[in-house]
Amino acid sequence: MNLASCIFAFLFSFFSEPDWASYKLGVFVCMSCSGTHRDLPNISRIKSIRLDNWEDDLVEFMRRHGNSTVKAHYEKFVPAFYYRPKQHDCVVLREQWIRAKYERCEFTGEHMHLQKIYSSGCYEGTLWKKGKANKQFLKRRFVLSEKELTLVYFNKDDLSRGPKAVIPVRDLNASFQPEKIGHHHGLQISYVKEDHTRNLFVYHESGQVIVNWFNAIRAARYAYLKMTLSPPNDSELLPLLTRSSIKEGYMEKTGPKQREPFKRRWFILCSVDRRLLYFKTPMDALELGAVFIGTEAHGYSVRESVPKRARCKWRCGIVVETPNRQFVFMCDREQEQREWIGAFREVMALPMLPQHYALEADMSRRKS
Repeated sequence: MNLASCIFAFLFSFFSEPDWASYKLGVFVCMSCSGTHRDLPNISRIKSIRLDNWEDDLVEFMRRHGNSTVKAHYEKFVPAFYYRPKQHDCVVLREQWIRAKYERCEFTGEHMHLQKIYSSGCYEGTLWKKGKANKQFLKRRFVLSEKELTLVYFNKDDLSRGPKAVIPVRDLNASFQPEKIGHHHGLQISYVKEDHTRNLFVYHESGQVIVNWFNAIRAARYAYLKMTLSPPNDSELLPLLTRSSIKEGYMEKTGPKQREPFKRRWFILCSVDRRLLYFKTPMDALELGAVFIGTEAHGYSVRESVPKRARCKWRCGIVVETPNRQFVFMCDREQEQREWIGAFREVMALPMLPQHYALEADMSRRKS
């Protein structure tokens, strides 16, 4: 039997050219996931498709199994809200997905009790949280309640003294930011308070715990959106549960009259809510401002620009036109300039949804 024909028939559905395979599970995996599989020798054993020798019985085993067959068994009961990692997601998301799927068998129906940890409607525990005024991380108690539709945290162990913050699930978002936070399990929790985005930066020593928190937040958001939007199917809800930025980084920004000196700011562009947020630093708790990014049909555009004045240090310019104002940004390198322009165009190419019109009008009203 030809190994190449076997591989061609059962290519891993998420990756076009897998280089590795688990001959104990019967699945093809990418380079990134192969490392986690190697950490599970009792469950998975890895071979290179191109470099290792494949005995006939192993080839036959791979032929009889394959990714589709194995997926049908190990992903039989994945909750709709549970995040399925993509190829370029951070390590902890991919690692815990593999462990939940193959090591803990959370989705086969054998250990459904494990899903109750993050889907019971109430999840609480201790996380390390960055202080607002300094870089020190301190332990804080967090409680997520689907019934109350809130996430709260306490500065002291004595919960009777009341929470430090009460965050509505309506405005809640969570995204993994290990590089920004400086920890492999770093999670950024964002919410809206007084018309401004606020950030909490947290982590937990356990990868399983922090991913449980992430999926508990998604479960609470799923319940809230299901109740408020009543969509015909889950496909409309899933992109709204949690969102990640399509581009983050420093740019220089000037004021509305474009006569003010340029100041360096940290920008975050999200395609789901079509907002460009800016902060003084990547780890700021509170945004300095936001820009709505609509479509070209509604008067929004982006282009390269050459700085006319020498009041900026960086020289790779971007002009974003909106119906009410022209924004001028500067990047330090041409590559960053191209990436930002591409990101803006990606958002502008997306159709406007009803909630976007409401957000655009609300942001415009607040600035008028």
